[in-house]
Amino acid sequence: MTRATLSEVLTPALREGYAVAGFVCLGWEDTRAYLRAAEAEGRPVILQVGPGARAHMPLSVWAEMLKVLADEASVPVVSHLDHGMTIADCEEAIALGFTSVMFDGSKLPLVENIATTKYIAALAHAKGISCEGEIGYVGYASGASSEGTDPEEAARFAAETGVDAMAVSIGNVHLQEGQNASIDQARLDAIEALTQTPLVIHGGSGIPSAERRRLARHSNICKFNIGTELRQVFGRVLRAKLEAEPTLFDRIEILRAVEGPLEQAARKILRELG
Repeated sequence: MTRATLSEVLTPALREGYAVAGFVCLGWEDTRAYLRAAEAEGRPVILQVGPGARAHMPLSVWAEMLKVLADEASVPVVSHLDHGMTIADCEEAIALGFTSVMFDGSKLPLVENIATTKYIAALAHAKGISCEGEIGYVGYASGASSEGTDPEEAARFAAETGVDAMAVSIGNVHLQEGQNASIDQARLDAIEALTQTPLVIHGGSGIPSAERRRLARHSNICKFNIGTELRQVFGRVLRAKLEAEPTLFDRIEILRAVEGPLEQAARKILRELG
């Protein structure tokens, strides 16, 4: 199989009771490892490019790399723009062939967030691709505090924007280095009572594994964004490699060491969500 839209992988997930991993990609080695993990597990995968990755490497390069990987893949692959902060961010990704874009208007007033997200969703749908939006604000560990998603605002946002997936703030936090987030189940239940739009958890690394497993099977959360815990694997393996072989200097040989451990870590996550 090959390139897929976000809607194409989340619709069956919502119907059948599982979730799809949105792996945060930073370079060739980790991206390839995540795809290999998905192929080994026979699962669809979302390879997503956030602001940090875009600052490191031009979006046009990401677009071509993800196309090559997806076209050779044996599972559905979504190439996803994560946290597009402006209309221009999303327009560029759409023009470059991404199959999904996320507009992050979570810090905007509600009416402005709805209007801008609706506009971007229409642009995406006109090109046959998907759009994710965010309502409420998912904060950052050691950074800005979260603002929980209001269920009635979430229902209005989903209905008026036409997004294919909706990121919510229900106790999840970006960049948590330990699995210690506590999900606000009452808030989640209230959101699900008012809308059937597939839900997205940003900051999925902070959700305990058992809780991710439960939510994937028994809620409308169909996408977990996973980044920090895999970056921790990358860092640990890289440090161990350099400490074990202090004279090693070849970049390709050094970075090759991270791919196997990243693949195994990603496979574990995929099994949790599946």
